[in-house]
Order: sequence, then structure tokens, then C-alpha cells
Amino acid sequence: MALELTSSAISANQPIPKMYTCEGEGISPPLAWSGVLQNTAVFALIVDDPDAPRGVFTHWVLFNLSGDISQLEMSIPRTDRLENGASQGLNDFGDIGYGAPCPPKGDVPHHYRFTLYALDAPLLLDPGATKQQALDAIQGHVLDQAQLVGTYARQG
Repeated sequence: MALELTSSAISANQPIPKMYTCEGEGISPPLAWSGVLQNTAVFALIVDDPDAPRGVFTHWVLFNLSGDISQLEMSIPRTDRLENGASQGLNDFGDIGYGAPCPPKGDVPHHYRFTLYALDAPLLLDPGATKQQALDAIQGHVLDQAQLVGTYARQG
């Protein structure tokens, strides 16, 4: 069974509800996963937008989430370390934690990729790490990965 990433709030390739965007509350959506390999030590999650005007834009970097965890509730705090032991990195807004989708008004819908990586070892990174630092650190440690894509276009 392969790793599968789902959300009770976001259906695959469908619009992200407004409350999880900059036009709403800007909170992180709930996520859940299944099909986890037994030897998964930790997870890393990267959320990005490949349709951003200046190239791929990173919205969330989360890593060292225990391999025993199979979901994230909505509205994860924007702190460098979470109560569950995970660390959060910098998004391209320059902030720690989840940065809500906020494409330019009038753009076609952007695609937001939620990519979950199952890893065989914790990442030796400090909170505040960038997406590139996380991607470099996971090289050679990915056991499996899953992706959920949601879309969003700002109104007006």
C-alpha cells in the first residue's frame, strides 16, 4: 500500500476553501495520511505553488514530525517547534509555519502542492530551515512520498 495524503477540507485538484487562504482566516488545513511504511522515522511536509509569477513559491516547510503521527489538525500554530516535536521552517513570505495561498488577483487558479515525505531518519536541521535546506537534507532518506494538490484563485 502506497503512502496517501488526504484532507477533509481539500479534494484533489479542487479549489481550496477560502478559510485556508489569505482571503479567509489563513489557517492551515487539516491533513491525514495512510499507507505508512513500518520503518518511517519521521515525516516532512512541503507546500508550494509552482504557478507563482516569480517561480515556485514556498508556503510551508514542516519536518521531523514523528512517524507515529498520521494527521495534522487545522490551524497549526506558526511557531518554530510544535508540541508534537516537529519543527517548522521559513516560507517565502519570510515567516515560520503555514503561509496561506494568496495569488495575484485576476490570475488563473494556482496549484498548491502539499507533498508529504516519509523518511527513515530525522533531519539534522534547526527550526527556520528553508525548503531547499529541507530538500537537501532528505536526499537519500525518502522511503515514500505522497502529494495532494488544491487550487486557488483570488476573487476580484
